[in-house]
Amino acid sequence: MSAPRRVLLIAPHGSYRTGPFLRAAAELGLEVLVASRGEHSIVSSYAQGLHIDPADSEAALARILEAARKQPFGAVLGTDDSVVELASRAAAALGLPHNPAAAVRLARRKDLARARLAERGVRVPAFARIRLDADEEALERAAGRVGFPLVMKPLSLSASRGVMRADDTEALHAGLARLRTLLACEPRLAAEERGEALLERFVPGTEVAVEAMLEGGRLQLLAVFDKPDPLDGPFFEETLYVTPSRLDAARLAAIETEVAAACAAFGLREGPVHAECRLNDEGVWIIELAARTIGGLCARLLRFGTGLTLEQLVLRHASGRTVVMPAAAGEAGAAGVMMIPIPRAGIFKRVEGILAAQRVPGIEDIDIQIREGHELVPLPEGASYLGFIFARGATPAVVEAALREAHARLRIVITPLWKPLAAAG
Repeated sequence: MSAPRRVLLIAPHGSYRTGPFLRAAAELGLEVLVASRGEHSIVSSYAQGLHIDPADSEAALARILEAARKQPFGAVLGTDDSVVELASRAAAALGLPHNPAAAVRLARRKDLARARLAERGVRVPAFARIRLDADEEALERAAGRVGFPLVMKPLSLSASRGVMRADDTEALHAGLARLRTLLACEPRLAAEERGEALLERFVPGTEVAVEAMLEGGRLQLLAVFDKPDPLDGPFFEETLYVTPSRLDAARLAAIETEVAAACAAFGLREGPVHAECRLNDEGVWIIELAARTIGGLCARLLRFGTGLTLEQLVLRHASGRTVVMPAAAGEAGAAGVMMIPIPRAGIFKRVEGILAAQRVPGIEDIDIQIREGHELVPLPEGASYLGFIFARGATPAVVEAALREAHARLRIVITPLWKPLAAAG
């Protein structure tokens, strides 16, 4: 008996990945039910989906199992870090391919990930977990164990939110104060995730992003993205991704070896893997590793085998279809994306120069995600990209140049945000 052609896609409302997965499923002839908090959404896939609160995991799991009894699922996928653990639990309860929930939790929690990797001999920087309300003595001890320059991170947020570099004690105090304010506005995080942070030694070097798939514990590298812009702080806003990487074969092999070791250390066995790595004279360092696909709309760049998208590849694997794992991105030439930086806080009005930017040779598309009137919040507090510029060309260097030229032709119009002052007491 063949598996049901119905997929449960667990997604935070507004996830960048929902649309690409829905399109991929339609192209594969799969029916998708979206599970989210989107009961009041104007987007039909959320509004007509299964309404759950992922923060209440037990109630959410019960709702999912009830829906499966009425009409079975052939696969369960979580789109984002905040829901992948729930997806793994649901898949396990339904007897579907999955990663162990404990493995997914290790990948989602930066502090637990660091501890497990260090325990298993995977190269990691010195690190320490610290309470955000720690006294001066405790903070000095933690910073002393790690050493400056260091990076402070929330335990579980993604997309570089709350990630800040500190070169001295003064910068560390200032950063932790910002982190306290940011996490206080995230009530759906667990108490320890709102009240603690990770400090780790800053790792200098070249940074790359890695996209891979696991099948029965075997890792297959799909793509390595160079990040041509240096990511040295004080914040870590990502901009350019270009593939294929310009690294040599030996360093690419070292990346694959280290990512595979990290997956094994966590206990991950099935599905997509996204990793961020740094390379320097000491070797490859795992900065982050997640049991999900790449963020934003960056997966749009990738094609495999006979034209499969990354989302189609993931869906085929999750639903038990035969997947011939590709050795690398299947199209000739190079591709890249710029995640358009938010230059400053304020109210977004418009982007001028889009037609001029689209005329740059190699530019495929410019997708502005933010609408007029939206409040722009830059990193480290912000959680959204302004938009994306996509390009293809003969070589990575050509693609990078096209993206930079297109971005230079854009003018982002932002007006100040005027907030009323509190009345004097």
